[in-house]
Amino acid sequence: MHGFKLFDRFKSTQVHALSPQDNNSGSRGKLSKSKFTNSGSGAQALLPYGLPTTELLEPPIDSYLKPIDYVESLADIHRRLNNCSQTDKSLLCIEQYSILRGLGDPKLLRRCLCAARQYAIDVHSKAVLSAWLRFERREDEFSGVSSKDCSGYILECPMAALVSGYDPKSIYDHCQCGQDGLEASSSQILVGNESLSLEEGGDVSFCVGDESVRCVRFKIASLSGPFKAMLYGSFLESRRDKIDFSKTGISVEGMRAVEVYSRTTRVDLFCPAIVLELLSFANRFCCEELKCVCDAHLASLVCGIEDALILINHALEERANLLVASCLQVFLRELPNSLYNHKVRRVFCIPEARERLSMLGHASFFLYYFLSQVAMEENMALSTTVMLLEGLEEFATEKWQKAFALHQLGCVMLERKEYKGAQFYFEAAVDAGHVYSLAGVARTKYKQGQQYSAFRLMNSLIFEYKPAGWMYQERSLYGVGREKIMDLNTATELDPTLSFPYKFRAVMKVEEKHIREAIHEIDKIIGFKLSPDCLELRACFFIALEDYESALRDVRALLTLKPKYMMFHGKVSGDHLVELLSHRVQQWSLADCWMQLYERWSSVDDIGSLAVIHQMLVNDPAKSLLWFRQSLLLLRLNCQKAAMRCLRLARNHSSSVHERLVYEGWLLYDTGHREEALSRAEKSISIQRSFEAFFLKAYTLADTNLDPESSSTVIQLLEEALRCPSDGLRKGQALNNLGSIYVDCGKLDQAADCYMNALNIKHTRAHQGLARVYHIKNQRKAAFDEMTKLIEKAHCSASAYEKRSEYCDREKAKADLNKATLLDPLRTYPYRYRAAVLMDDQKEAEALEELTKAIAFKPELQMIHLRAAFHESMGDRTSALQDCEAALCLDPNHSDTLDLYNRTQDQATRSI
Repeated sequence: MHGFKLFDRFKSTQVHALSPQDNNSGSRGKLSKSKFTNSGSGAQALLPYGLPTTELLEPPIDSYLKPIDYVESLADIHRRLNNCSQTDKSLLCIEQYSILRGLGDPKLLRRCLCAARQYAIDVHSKAVLSAWLRFERREDEFSGVSSKDCSGYILECPMAALVSGYDPKSIYDHCQCGQDGLEASSSQILVGNESLSLEEGGDVSFCVGDESVRCVRFKIASLSGPFKAMLYGSFLESRRDKIDFSKTGISVEGMRAVEVYSRTTRVDLFCPAIVLELLSFANRFCCEELKCVCDAHLASLVCGIEDALILINHALEERANLLVASCLQVFLRELPNSLYNHKVRRVFCIPEARERLSMLGHASFFLYYFLSQVAMEENMALSTTVMLLEGLEEFATEKWQKAFALHQLGCVMLERKEYKGAQFYFEAAVDAGHVYSLAGVARTKYKQGQQYSAFRLMNSLIFEYKPAGWMYQERSLYGVGREKIMDLNTATELDPTLSFPYKFRAVMKVEEKHIREAIHEIDKIIGFKLSPDCLELRACFFIALEDYESALRDVRALLTLKPKYMMFHGKVSGDHLVELLSHRVQQWSLADCWMQLYERWSSVDDIGSLAVIHQMLVNDPAKSLLWFRQSLLLLRLNCQKAAMRCLRLARNHSSSVHERLVYEGWLLYDTGHREEALSRAEKSISIQRSFEAFFLKAYTLADTNLDPESSSTVIQLLEEALRCPSDGLRKGQALNNLGSIYVDCGKLDQAADCYMNALNIKHTRAHQGLARVYHIKNQRKAAFDEMTKLIEKAHCSASAYEKRSEYCDREKAKADLNKATLLDPLRTYPYRYRAAVLMDDQKEAEALEELTKAIAFKPELQMIHLRAAFHESMGDRTSALQDCEAALCLDPNHSDTLDLYNRTQDQATRSI
């Protein structure tokens, strides 16, 4: 039986149990009956392509910018943002976005895009960035929403994007779409009632064929300089009352429209074909005002892909800037679906079309960055992706842009198995200053049989630069025996978030017939970083052990993250494997599912809970409540994109208006529109009082520094929520939140009652709140014991160990925090605590090292700020300033860092 290759792909990393040589596409999506029936044991039937082998495992080459020193890069961006001109700010925000992509924080990335849109000046940039922001929220997945629908804010408004000019303060204001629509309809009626016939006083006729159009000479002359010269200058036409316009290319209807426009300065009385004729006429006779009016009017008419495809060629031919922008905007706001339209692809991919766009200022790095990112998320290997990246390279003007475009081209060529081309692009990216692309060069050499050359290249990189986890991970591919394992262990030590070393060690244990140890190894990363590839790998291990219930749980959880996931190197759909596994486990009724969900939710088994909800949704896919629950779990697991997708599905499947308003409120809250979220909650409550509406309103109000009056309001709202029908899972959360507000208000007895009531309905996390109450009452032993109960009950206990450390002596605290780091190295408090203890013990170098090793793989605001404070206390102002600048790049309004930065700058100035 063949081995299989594990591929980590951009966007949706997958593990596939399939030999690369197996090209049998006939069985794609399902396991054939012949393989199923001839395969001996049940495990073999479900693993027709065998278990993975270490020989064919590979980590991905990340397709984004990866600086050697994140802090230095972030600090540099912050300095340049503070010192650049307003015209350069938007592009710098996109550079910031590119660097921050490696951190994987959607909120940070959205903030960068918002800032880029805020400082955009020209129509093209505004249109692209508004569409990009819309895409990030995936509004294309909303039922009943068109590409031209407006969110209500200037930030993403398609009409506001077509207004040139710089007004950064207005970006978060409400747009005027609603009012403009009313004004437009009333003025349309007004103009429509006007007489279109010429008033008395016409003194010149323009003849088109056998017909003539009577006009007012001075009104026509006022349209442009050429007309003024023709009608009042030394030309023969100035002395004639009839002028032949038959050879000008305009129709009689068009000339009548010119006459009407000369009197009314309006074109919205005419059909689009006539307005297009007027646009051509305006270009021919240099009628700039008429051209602008036609351009703006036609731009407002573009409502869908078909409109845009018809009008864009006219727009490019007539150099109608707004109309081109409006057509492009529709294409972009329909992404990713529009990329599957071959006519749309021609607009962006054909070199001649790119040149036409460029001549009008509508081909830019912004545009091709957005397009290529969407294309890579859809399918890296398509020729469309290559052509869009070639456009990205063509319009790259700065060094980092060139490096980024070339590196991405290298990644795509690697995916397409065009190794020589990939090597060329990676080497060019290195020449442009992107050191990480050397990993791509090494990989392509390895693919071409130059293993030793690849090893030497990575070896020299490790010696030349400060070592990072990805360097050792890459070198491990080209080493053998003990050296390979040592490199993988060093990679994990330097960067415990890299999944490949865990996968390799797990598969190695499988090859040694130690499958349970393999599961233990892969559990380490699944415990803090959930990904489809690791879940698939663990599911394979469980199948090999014939533990079909655990395997089914993992595949269901995997499909929650990636619904169309294909198993075994794209050969078997995840849904089909679920179907096969379901026949080997006990079937659950709906009541069983609710009991299982309650049990798993109570034991803080988030993956198990996801699997149960997935099963319930298979039986009832239109149940919005279940989609909502799934989104809550995914947010808890830090899978924000998947969570937002589930929340959109909850909104789409809503059976009532009041329910839909709640889910829209959560979507608005999660994208920073707090006031709109509150408004949705209030509208929902006005229609029907419900638990979720009151809870949304309370949660949104509580997300501020609450004063006593606000706290009282939140308490009332949560109490109202608890009076409404709901299940124990949600009521437990509400009681927990209510207890937290009571603690903040100093009402400890009421808080304790809330937590006890929550625990009575098995809301296990309430142990943490109750421990806090005991701690405030100076009952540290009781607080410690309460957290111990949580640790014993919870499947995911890293946060519980972290919290328990606050309620014990230094040595026990240290042990708990070390355990928390072992379970979840992404939690930053343990590093900060250990560093602070070392600093108190005057072990300054060790304190800095504790923070530095964590910042290397997670450059997080609080850790960078603390290190800046350490540097300042040690008199190293240069390092303190750099850390402050990096922290402010992550959050420019962080008050503690701003104070430290200003203080350090003052000290540096005084010392000069």
